[in-house]
Amino acid sequence: MKLTLLGGGGFRVPLVYGALLTDHAPGRVTEVALYDLDAGRLDAIARVLAEQADGVPDAPAVTVTTDLDEALRGADFVFSAIRVGGLEGRAADERIALAEDVLGQETVGAGGLAYGLRTLPVAEEIARRVAALAPDAWFINFTNPAGLVTEALAEHLGDRVIGICDSPVGLGKRVARALGADPKDAWIDYVGLNHLGWLRGLRVRGRDELPRLLADDALLGSFEEGKLFGADWLRALGSVPNEYLHYYYFNREAVRAYQEAEFTRGAFLHGQQARFYDRMRDPAAPPLTTWDATRAEREATYMAENREAAGAGDRDDASLAESGGYEKVALDLMRAIARDERATLILNVRNRTTLSALDADAVIEVPCLVDANGAHPVTVDPLPGHATGLVTAVKAVEREVLAAARSGSRATAVKAFALHPLVDSVTVARRLVDAYTAAHPGLAYLR
Repeated sequence: MKLTLLGGGGFRVPLVYGALLTDHAPGRVTEVALYDLDAGRLDAIARVLAEQADGVPDAPAVTVTTDLDEALRGADFVFSAIRVGGLEGRAADERIALAEDVLGQETVGAGGLAYGLRTLPVAEEIARRVAALAPDAWFINFTNPAGLVTEALAEHLGDRVIGICDSPVGLGKRVARALGADPKDAWIDYVGLNHLGWLRGLRVRGRDELPRLLADDALLGSFEEGKLFGADWLRALGSVPNEYLHYYYFNREAVRAYQEAEFTRGAFLHGQQARFYDRMRDPAAPPLTTWDATRAEREATYMAENREAAGAGDRDDASLAESGGYEKVALDLMRAIARDERATLILNVRNRTTLSALDADAVIEVPCLVDANGAHPVTVDPLPGHATGLVTAVKAVEREVLAAARSGSRATAVKAFALHPLVDSVTVARRLVDAYTAAHPGLAYLR
C-alpha cells in the first residue's frame, strides 16, 4: 500500500513514519512517497527516516520527489501537511496582526485567515490532481487551517477527504488521566470546529465522569486545560474547551502576551527549524539525534505565551507525554479504512445532520465511526447557545474566505476579516488585507 506525504520535507514527517514503523500487520503501508518543493528539506528528512528504519526489516520503502504527479500516481492514501509560504510566512502573519493589536495565530483570527487565503488555491489545485491521478485514494488532511482546507477539498474529493487534528486527542487523554481512567476505555463527547471545540462529557462504563472533574479543584488543576482556563471558568462553561479557545476567552491577555514575547511562535519556529535544516546539510550530523533535540524544544514551548498569560507555568512531563499524536490518529484512520477495522476517532468531516445549526456540507470536528467506507459522524447533543453562536460565526467567516479565494475578490476577503470575532473592525480588516497582500506574493490574486 502506498502513502504519499505532501509536504514531505516538513519537520514532523518523522512522527508519521515512526508510527508506520509500529505497524507490521498485513495490509500495512509498504511505500512512502515524500513530495516537497524543497529538495534540500526532502534530503534532510529522508536521512532522519533512514535512521528510524535502521534495523526494522519490514520498514516502508521511502522515495522522494519534487514532482507532484509522480508522487500521486498509485497512491492509496494521500497525507497533506503543506505550509504555503513556509514558516517565514507564518511569522509575517503574526507580526502584521499584532501590529494592529489583534491575534496573529496561524489558525485563529487574522493570521488564520491570511494563511487560509494563501493555502486554498494551492490545496484545491492539489485536489484536482488527486482526482485525476489517484481518484480512489483517501485524502487525509492535516494542512492548516484544517477545517477550512478540508471543506474546500471535499468539494473536489467528496467524503474521501478527512481532516485530522491532534488537539482533541490530547485533550481527551489529559482529561481521562486526570480522572484516573484509561483513555482507551473512555467515550469522549466532543464537538465543534477545528480548534474551536468543547469536551462536554467523558463516559467510562456508561457513566459520565466530567461532573466529578468539574467539582474538584485539585483535579482541575492537574492538567493543561485546567491550568490554562481556571477552575471557575470551566465550571461556568460546564465543559472543557479545546486549548485554542483560550484565544477567544482570554483574547486581550493572549494578544498582550504575544506582543510582549521576544519572538512570535512563527518566528521562533522559523529560526529553530532553519538551524535544524542547516545542520542537516553536514553529512556528519546525526540525523535522528539532531531531529529529536529540536522536537523536544518545540514541544516544551508550545503555547508558552498563553500559559504565561494564564499564570499556568511550564508544561509538565505528563502534559508533554499526552501532547501531539496526530500521526497515531492518521495511522488508526488508515488501518480502519484499509482493513475495515472499525474505530472511533475525532475527525473533521462533513456535518450532514450532526449539528442542526450548520448545513450538511459544513466540515465539523466530532467523534466518527470509521470503517472501509470512510468516516461517519455520530449523533451528538446540540451545543449551548454561546457555543453555537461562536461556531456559526466562525463558519460563516470560513465560507467568506473560501469565496474570496475562489473569486479573487479583495472586498470579500475584507468582509471575512471584518466579520471574524477576533478582528471586529472593518477599518482594521482593510488595513490587514492591505498589509497581507503587500507581504505575500501568493495573495496577488486578490483584486
